[in-house]
Amino acid sequence: MNRGSFFPVRYQMVVGTFILSMIVLFDRILISVAKDPVAADLALSDKQMGWVLSIFALGYALFQTPSGYLADKYGPRRILTTVVSLWSIFTALTGAVYHFFSLLIVRFLFGVGEAGAFPSMARAIFSWIPLRERGLVNGINFSGGRIGAAIALPVVAWLIDLTSWRMSFVVLGIIGIFWAVVWYWWFRDAPKDHSSISPEELTFISDHIQPPNTTEKKPISLQRMFASKTMWQLMAQYFSSNFTFFFCLTWLFPHLKAKYNLDMLETGFYASAPLICGALGNWFAGWMVDYIYKRGQWELSRKLPAIIGFTLASIGIIASVYMSEVTSAIIFISIAVFGADMTLSPSWSACVDVGKEHSGTVSGTMNMAGNLGSFFTALAFPYMLAMTGSDVPFFYLAATLNGIAIIIWLAIKPNKPVQLTV
Repeated sequence: MNRGSFFPVRYQMVVGTFILSMIVLFDRILISVAKDPVAADLALSDKQMGWVLSIFALGYALFQTPSGYLADKYGPRRILTTVVSLWSIFTALTGAVYHFFSLLIVRFLFGVGEAGAFPSMARAIFSWIPLRERGLVNGINFSGGRIGAAIALPVVAWLIDLTSWRMSFVVLGIIGIFWAVVWYWWFRDAPKDHSSISPEELTFISDHIQPPNTTEKKPISLQRMFASKTMWQLMAQYFSSNFTFFFCLTWLFPHLKAKYNLDMLETGFYASAPLICGALGNWFAGWMVDYIYKRGQWELSRKLPAIIGFTLASIGIIASVYMSEVTSAIIFISIAVFGADMTLSPSWSACVDVGKEHSGTVSGTMNMAGNLGSFFTALAFPYMLAMTGSDVPFFYLAATLNGIAIIIWLAIKPNKPVQLTV
């Protein structure tokens, strides 16, 4: 089958969103790696650092639905350019803060900017990627974040040692601005508007894209969306997924460093292993989603990878608690993150399935709930540790949430579009 050039334009778009995913998590995890020098420089306690880590997730969560709506209305070309520029500015400004409250404000606004990243990608995927390829594309995009975070852990530790924690934020901010300029120059919201696309590829996309609910696009009804049982199911299971994964972006680095008495660079290499496994989990689940779908099992293609993923996450997170040596603990945490990231491709594919031309808003709303999970993770770990004197209750809480998510996925119907318009 002729699908256009040797490297079709839609795959070039995926390269761009993959790189953006790397930048997203690179910027996000920097504060975790810089936790000790930031806390020492600004005289912050662990509980205050918990708020610094969580305030990002709050801003990120609250602006998911609005940013998804804007991507649906104005297109991912303009919205991604705007939000990447915005969060890159606040990434750089993090290096200029001098007290706790200014750090909270900057990190909150950084989260507001990053909120538009993945919902806008979801909207681009709806327009550019055929239904049969979306599982793997979602897996590739989210693996970019994990690879970016894994690279960031040792690289940022090295960069901080080489320059300072303040300068490291400035460097990453400049990289984000460069991506935004290239995206606006190259990308187009509709495949037919891209000058490089071949007639063969345009025909292939048109023939295999999921059709919208109606020929005339109508405004979304938030009342209908929040009245949807499927919407709440997707939100609840994603809360659980993010609760597990966000630990890796916030407290895993300082947790390993303190518990196993490691230096910064050594901790960075250990903490990167679960993130690499997360990337593998994304690829495997993305392949699995498409493989099962192509065999005529649309609903199962979303359910099975997610259920397997949450099962592995529960087992891995509990087993890690009982490991007294850093290598064995990392092995089980890596299994947990592999499983947690297996849930991403089916989750985002399901959002595009049920949301269709409103997939930006639907995926943003699911991601909003997920990042409320992230917000509570960043606070739950230090507060539960302070109250109980042990990290065990936190890990059991994470495992329980993963078990609940398995039950939720048994009830989700991703092949039944949600009626979102009046």
